Amino acid sequence: MPATKKTQQKKSSDSAVQGTNDSSVVSKCSAAARGYFRDPSLQHFVSKVARRAPLINRGYYVRWRAVDHCVREFLQVTAQCPNRQILSLGAGFDSLYFRLHAYGALSQAVVFEVDFPDVARRKAALIASNISLRGTLDSCLPSPTGPVYVSSRKYFLLGLDVRDTSQVEEALGAAGLDWTAPTLILSEVVLTYMETQWSDAVISWAAEHLPQSLFVMYEQIHPHDPFGRIMQEHFLKLNSTLHALQQYPDAAAQRRRFLDKGWECCVCLDMNDFYLGLVPEEEWHRVESLEPFDEHEEWHAKCSHYFILTASRGSLMKRALLPHAPASPVPSISPRRSPAALNVRTASVGLEGLGMASTRTGAEKVLLTGGSSRGGRMAGSRVLVRRQEGWRSITVEPSVNLGVRLYHTVTRLPGGGAVMYGGRSSPLSPVKALVKLTFDPCAPPAAAEVSYGDTEKVGVEPMVCTGDPPPPRWRHAAAVVRHGGRDFLFVFGGKNQSDFALGDGCFLSLDQQSWTEVPVGGATPAPRHSHSACSYQGGALVFGGLSRRGTPLGDTALLRPMETGFQWERIDVRPPPVPRYSHRAHVVGEKLVVVGGVWWSSGGVPGVVVIDLTTCSSLEVSLDTSSVPWPLMLHSFCSELTDTEEPELLLIGGGGNCFSFGTHLNPQLVSVDLRPVLGRTTF
Repeated sequence: MPATKKTQQKKSSDSAVQGTNDSSVVSKCSAAARGYFRDPSLQHFVSKVARRAPLINRGYYVRWRAVDHCVREFLQVTAQCPNRQILSLGAGFDSLYFRLHAYGALSQAVVFEVDFPDVARRKAALIASNISLRGTLDSCLPSPTGPVYVSSRKYFLLGLDVRDTSQVEEALGAAGLDWTAPTLILSEVVLTYMETQWSDAVISWAAEHLPQSLFVMYEQIHPHDPFGRIMQEHFLKLNSTLHALQQYPDAAAQRRRFLDKGWECCVCLDMNDFYLGLVPEEEWHRVESLEPFDEHEEWHAKCSHYFILTASRGSLMKRALLPHAPASPVPSISPRRSPAALNVRTASVGLEGLGMASTRTGAEKVLLTGGSSRGGRMAGSRVLVRRQEGWRSITVEPSVNLGVRLYHTVTRLPGGGAVMYGGRSSPLSPVKALVKLTFDPCAPPAAAEVSYGDTEKVGVEPMVCTGDPPPPRWRHAAAVVRHGGRDFLFVFGGKNQSDFALGDGCFLSLDQQSWTEVPVGGATPAPRHSHSACSYQGGALVFGGLSRRGTPLGDTALLRPMETGFQWERIDVRPPPVPRYSHRAHVVGEKLVVVGGVWWSSGGVPGVVVIDLTTCSSLEVSLDTSSVPWPLMLHSFCSELTDTEEPELLLIGGGGNCFSFGTHLNPQLVSVDLRPVLGRTTF
């Protein structure tokens, strides 16, 4: 490639990278304005504060919190040192100096910032024109010719290309950086935009020239799973390739990178471990209460794809490292894994959505209700019908609107039909009404009827129930259980606008349409939501979910029928399944089949775990998605067993927002052939 063309491409890429600064500072301002953290100086770096979505606010909060944690540790460890420094690489419009100045935390500390000359020039102009920012400086601004654009006793802003370490070294030395003083080097999503040879050189340069230093880095990991693919595509479109991901794809590789480049100690945590391991519970509850939020899958996916790293040189700086082993929010699991993967095939019908509910209405028919898609929340229903040529989707338009519902349940009844319960239209608006659906074309007319296909109809009838109804909820689980010769709808867990995770079990008598108290003994499973419940031997099997503390669960509990009511029994599965939530589950014979969900394992997206209920053993089986031409995101989806003789699992919908990188919804149905695992007699 000609040198001129290479230079043009480099300039274009550099400009795109500089553009990420503008987007980042707007998002930080949004989070600060909503009360996630306090930083009044940020507003001076944007022309207008724009409100971001709660998921974006949380993402920038946890980034701010992690960096702030590391900076405070550094300042505390070096409190008795006569000189100490913070060197921020690719600082952009970061407000660290002004925030620390406002807190009175800059005693005997100097902040040096380095970024591209154009960024430094713009930031210097903003500081010069703003009386609040300018008032924190004790000297005049230099002329805007660089490389030093702001110079004061406590703050220096330099316009340089960080990749040119010799020029950076010369300019910092001239500005007064003390190479022997304790120094924090900060890099927030900066080095990954460089080709890896350059970012490695910067890491080595810092280790060589700063013998008493702490390197703090916040960047991305896990490029190859569905979220990682969407993340990479986003930055490619922005001409801001994430170079480091290919050579350093996970936290372990990043740690080895720093140790190989001259750093003595290194600790690297993904943001799930940081948030739930190092953020105090009181602060966690404060954040949870700031604004309505129900994007748990997307939040945990984002946090699993970013890390905070600290690397040290010198005995003093070792004390400022992140803890090597914070209290793990999720227990370490060593599951038994199948060497073979299950085949996943795409079906011909296109259908997307998340937060839907499904139920079989016959051997070859599946009813879907509610959910949301790219066009917004859906009030209609659809039916999937399998013909000789494959599956097809038929839209159902009920004359009585079922309303907008997400994360509800539709539970098939033993005598035919189904009960629709719970759900929400927004995180502040739970749905309280129960609806009975009937599928038998010969059934008596209900309050409203809708047809699909040529002959079959769905009856829609609101249920007026007596008794004391449970609190409204969504993300719960429901199953039919039997006691005293009567069938009950058993509802367990969930969440609502006031409770992060509910722990109650409720019984609806189906023949009397009455909420009923039924005696239940044993230890009730921990409160949870986004779990599963399956009918089994007159009782119900509950698996997984998200706990009240916001951690995935991997326990299995059986609500066993007794003469006097029911009894909770914990099933001690060995080896324990990997904790997960937002999955789906089915009972096939004496096996509980759990598919998909969200976990915090580094092994990619959850596939299928089969739990043998007779031996209490488990087997984790991955999914071969090589024939699926798009990322398969298995959360907020539906699944149905289409044939119990030759079990095939139909996976419907699923996906979600990938932080600020775009939304991915699975565009087609996929099916999983379960015969290879269900035919096994032992694990």
